[in-house]
Amino acid sequence: MQDTLLHFLSNNTSNKSSPFPFPKSHNFPSSSFHDYFSPLSCPRNLHFPSLSFKTNTISLPLKPLKTPEIPSISSHHTPPPPSNSEFQEKMLYLDSIGLDIFSLINNHRPIILTASLPNIKSIIDLLTSKNFTPREFRRIISMCPEILNSTPSTITPIITFLLREARVSGSDLKHVINRRPRLLVSSVKHCLRPALYFLKNIGLEEVKRHTYLLSCSVETKLLPRIQYFEKIGFSHEDAVSIFRRFPQLFNFSIKNNIEPKLNYFVVEMGRDLKELKEFPQYFSFSLENRIKPRHQCCVEKGPRWIELYSVFNLVAMHLGISKSKSTRLLHET
Repeated sequence: MQDTLLHFLSNNTSNKSSPFPFPKSHNFPSSSFHDYFSPLSCPRNLHFPSLSFKTNTISLPLKPLKTPEIPSISSHHTPPPPSNSEFQEKMLYLDSIGLDIFSLINNHRPIILTASLPNIKSIIDLLTSKNFTPREFRRIISMCPEILNSTPSTITPIITFLLREARVSGSDLKHVINRRPRLLVSSVKHCLRPALYFLKNIGLEEVKRHTYLLSCSVETKLLPRIQYFEKIGFSHEDAVSIFRRFPQLFNFSIKNNIEPKLNYFVVEMGRDLKELKEFPQYFSFSLENRIKPRHQCCVEKGPRWIELYSVFNLVAMHLGISKSKSTRLLHET
């Protein structure tokens, strides 16, 4: 494996037209903030002092004015390219800890190019000190390769936040990070803490059991889902109640999951929205493999069979009907 790796690296690092171009990153201001700039000066009528017939002495500057130098935007934002030996050493180290470096290069090239070997080693040492096994940190990095560009100084405050503010126990820390590695690259100030306050504010008990939601943006993910349920007819209290009952719903896509299942629930099944308040787990079942087949089975048996089942029984329980219920249906038909 190492010989193959060295051959791959030598072929690509010696070629001038390397398939791994170094990205040019420019740090422009975020569009989410409103920047206010003073308007450019407009042409104005200039009032010069009136001329006189007396000779005026005009003093000239002793030194010519220097044109201010405007630094190049890209000159100090583009990281210097690593040497061939540094790149090879980094790749060999990643390979030695069991990472699929070919997949990382193909799918996360900018991260691999900019991550420094000392930082990578320090991150691995930090994870090891927290009792993560080699298999676990390989999984963590494969799920969130941005961790390779982190440092212990950025990860340590996140771990402290999880333990102190989110009330995660030390014994559960590994489970929390293994479940949601992206927590380790989320800002405490701009993401983790606002999400924690939001979840507490809607009455979610024991947020430490749902720490995977802390890496979600309040503005773009958590709040819009509650607003969507209000838009389709739920009151604010009922919408919040749905997410308290089933917090995993925050992670479901509105377009690809919630909307098609809701449309089938209302249009095809003819069910009442209040059933979703009692059983929001409906959205966790497959529309094609679970919901539709079971509903069609009841449709074929007749309207009374549909009335017999709540949405919970329809998708969550077996379709077998007890002898007493089937006897009652026969007498009613």
